Amino acid sequence: MSAVLHPVQSFDIKVFDAPLGAEVTDLDLSQPLGNREFQRLHRAHLDHHVLVFRDQRITPQQQVEFSRRFGPLQIHVLRNFQLAEAPEVLVISNIIENGQPTGLGDAGHFWHSDLSYKEKPSLGSMLHAQELPEEGGDTLFANMHLAYETLPVALRRAVQGLRAEHSYLAQYEELRRRNPFRPPLTQEQIEEVKPVLQPVVRVHPETGRRALFVSEHFTTRIAGLPEDESKALLAELFAHSVKPEHIYRHQWRPHDMVFWDNRSLMHLAAGCPPHMRRKLYRTTIEGDVPF
Repeated sequence: MSAVLHPVQSFDIKVFDAPLGAEVTDLDLSQPLGNREFQRLHRAHLDHHVLVFRDQRITPQQQVEFSRRFGPLQIHVLRNFQLAEAPEVLVISNIIENGQPTGLGDAGHFWHSDLSYKEKPSLGSMLHAQELPEEGGDTLFANMHLAYETLPVALRRAVQGLRAEHSYLAQYEELRRRNPFRPPLTQEQIEEVKPVLQPVVRVHPETGRRALFVSEHFTTRIAGLPEDESKALLAELFAHSVKPEHIYRHQWRPHDMVFWDNRSLMHLAAGCPPHMRRKLYRTTIEGDVPF
């Protein structure tokens, strides 16, 4: 049997004038992608941490298949917001139909790295725009390699070797208070998201670069420190991480698909007026145990 040869797709990768990110143009992800082209995208993703694929008219199943080339996919604990025909897809949406939410409407309200509360946090996430509001709806990304590299020397020394607890429940009730549509968790779901300890500074398993790995959404405490010291240190790290010089603000265009590296970045949803419809499809790729 001879190997199947796919037509080569030529595409451009243009680096943003920002602390991270690049856009990919003239690539059609509904068409087969050869290994050489895939390796080029993989390298660009490691180099720039966010890739913005412009004008992708792909099905949820095509998004799932492309995501799977980077690793196994993770299913979010809130299964009521899965896409029926593709359970690997989490629907991110503020749209209410027949009095019920069609997706997770408040995803990304706090700065975070996806699934940092799992033993194997996410390698990366892909978010594909389906409906966009006329105003707002931006997503902000913070470069956690830069955040680590620009820490004052004393603070960098202070965080070496520390571990912090990450919990999915950390802000859950606060989010429920703000959003009545966010469902209460069952005991079974709570068991699925038991808190884990992660290194405060993690090493990227593919590039070897160090990055801060704490977030206001999921990090609850630093292990082994008194509570007041832990709180003070985390507050300092959170504030430093999201300085303007570490951030790229993504303004969505129709049919954008954005692929970010959760090992390198945190992200935040800037929000949009509640009466404007916003819907995106998210796939999440499993990563490694942080070290």
